[in-house]
Amino acid sequence: MTGKRQNGMGGLWSGFAISIGILAAMLGFGGGAWAQTTPQYGKDMHIGVTSCAGSTCHGATSPWENSTVLQNEYITWSQKDPHGTKAYKVLLNDESKRIAKNLGLANAHEADLCLDCHADNAPKNKRGRFFQISDGVGCEACHGGAERWLGIHVSGVASHQDNIKAGLYATEDPVARAELCLSCHFGDDKKFVTHQIMGAGHPRMSFELDTFTAIQPAHYVVDKDYLKRKKVANGIRTWAIGQAIALKRRVDAAASPDRGWDGLFPELVLFDCQACHHPLTAPTWQPRPSTGLSPGVVRFDDSNLLMLAVIASHVDGELGVTLKQQTKALHGSVLKGADAYKAAANALKQTADTLVAKFASRNFGKDDIAALMNGVLAEAAAAEFSDYAGAEQATMALSAISSAARSMGMGDLAKAIDGPLNKAYDSLEKYDGWDYAGFRAAISEIKPIN
Repeated sequence: MTGKRQNGMGGLWSGFAISIGILAAMLGFGGGAWAQTTPQYGKDMHIGVTSCAGSTCHGATSPWENSTVLQNEYITWSQKDPHGTKAYKVLLNDESKRIAKNLGLANAHEADLCLDCHADNAPKNKRGRFFQISDGVGCEACHGGAERWLGIHVSGVASHQDNIKAGLYATEDPVARAELCLSCHFGDDKKFVTHQIMGAGHPRMSFELDTFTAIQPAHYVVDKDYLKRKKVANGIRTWAIGQAIALKRRVDAAASPDRGWDGLFPELVLFDCQACHHPLTAPTWQPRPSTGLSPGVVRFDDSNLLMLAVIASHVDGELGVTLKQQTKALHGSVLKGADAYKAAANALKQTADTLVAKFASRNFGKDDIAALMNGVLAEAAAAEFSDYAGAEQATMALSAISSAARSMGMGDLAKAIDGPLNKAYDSLEKYDGWDYAGFRAAISEIKPIN
């Protein structure tokens, strides 16, 4: 893992079907656990973080020797994790007060619109005696309401699968994790960061599953015991699945009559910000070969699609061609009307479903590393990452590739990527004044593998 990736690039944290039976069989992770309802909407009572915070549970000040888990998970969460109480406290600052006022809200820290992602905003009838909304994104926001699983978990006699059956959310499963993380870092059918919220002053949303997993302050260690209890996906599979589910979420929103439109206009948060937001006096526009769009046309944010095209073309060439064709059709549909736009979005959703299944059942290995890296480099050379969002996703993709290469014993390749990659992160430091020339120069230092 590179230092830049570990520390996070500028603004990285600011954004704070295939049939279930077939896909569950393909996954082989949690016996279909990925299809669990995300914790906020589950049926179980949320007891509160104090149920995990005891010094003999997960509240130890330092890791326990010879323990199968660290025992200090609560301390890591409370002191280092942006998901902890910090996520709630940010709703009390002046910026959040301004955003709330712009949206006509009395208080950000009391509005479901904000609490749905800045806290464990379980329904009030699902909150236990010691539950506090001010604990922010607490343990049960990710691991599920503990009403049924806490007892057998504490007893030490239950297996991990027993805990999952009792309501523990399977965060180690990359499909389940992607569904959970993206429910806030993009949105779902119940909560969604709209263009109106962005216009009120909310920071831009940015997410890539493997990178955000890597920069998350870890409160677990993937050791022999962990591997015995849980099945772990490597970073390439996590990256691929995260991109496919991110696309599903995006095109779901585009096709939705409730979230896809805001009066006369489509939901503009689904489009690339810098296609419209740029200095009018600066000649910044340049063509993107794969879009077929002329200047002045709003452009769907296809940063996930760019990554998926690389992965799909390697895994299934025919499917990769289909994905590129459907992407171009989606871009062109904005000039044809609402029906064409929704139809193009639905076509992409079906392809995304297929990709999730393919990626979840594939064991990505050393041979995939070189091919995927070469694919990203080729797209960079073709000027496909001339938009910030695309360049950002490409940089995080190369981070995932570098990290996976190192874990597979390909240290020399990882070292060759890491230096230029740090420069690429530097070029992305300032969203409004990012350095495209610097990004291209950095990426060009990485040489394709023949």
